[in-house]
Amino acid sequence: MLLTFVLIVPVPLSAERITFYADNMSGTAGSTSDTTKLEGNAYVRTASMEIAADSITMSGKNFRYIDAEGNIDGKNLDTKMEFTCGNMSYDRETKIATLRDSVHLDDTENKVSADAEIIEYNQNTDIAVLQIDITLKQKDNVCNGAYAVYRKKAQMLELSGNSQIKQGEDTFRAQEITLDLNSQEITLDGRVKGSVIDDKSKKDSGPQSGGTDKDAPPDSADSQEKAGNPGPDKKETGPGQIPQSDSPSPDSGKEK
Repeated sequence: MLLTFVLIVPVPLSAERITFYADNMSGTAGSTSDTTKLEGNAYVRTASMEIAADSITMSGKNFRYIDAEGNIDGKNLDTKMEFTCGNMSYDRETKIATLRDSVHLDDTENKVSADAEIIEYNQNTDIAVLQIDITLKQKDNVCNGAYAVYRKKAQMLELSGNSQIKQGEDTFRAQEITLDLNSQEITLDGRVKGSVIDDKSKKDSGPQSGGTDKDAPPDSADSQEKAGNPGPDKKETGPGQIPQSDSPSPDSGKEK
């Protein structure tokens, strides 16, 4: 049986509504100190966070802590950040969510997506810290590294640890890389390497269009004339000489 509960949980300066449901529940609903566990199609919604998972546990005073496991699909309603992962914990007081196990994060507002093994996102500062096997994509940028800080408000990305950014066919590598996602400006620091494909060289290296005189073999007669050699039906003449014809003169057959 699907169970649905609505709790009004007091928090500093305001009251926050928590809605949750699941196939099964264990614990005491409404307690301010005990643990409540939801299992099977579990779902929890707070004022700013929406989480669906195989199981969700709420604990601490006023259910401050929310932990989820298995096939997690969530979103931050205030900052428009969506995510999937295998394990997560969320502190309703500090507004910090820690996502683990094949994390995928989407900043739908800025069209930025990121994958990592661990992502810690602070809702108050709009900053995400990414760790291990990082791949972040935005426009033509594909960014990789072992550690990264994504500043959503400023639209800045800081990479370190085998850092690399690919922009189309161009590649940049360094110990530390900073990318301005608005201007696309890149700053490299430490063991800098890169390769850039020049646009002009791309055009010059392209195939020539077919059907032109440049591709056709030169005419033999024309080429001989240009080279200073007479053609087969022409005789070379010197200065002051009259060109001689190979055909007989009309009077050559008459007797004198």
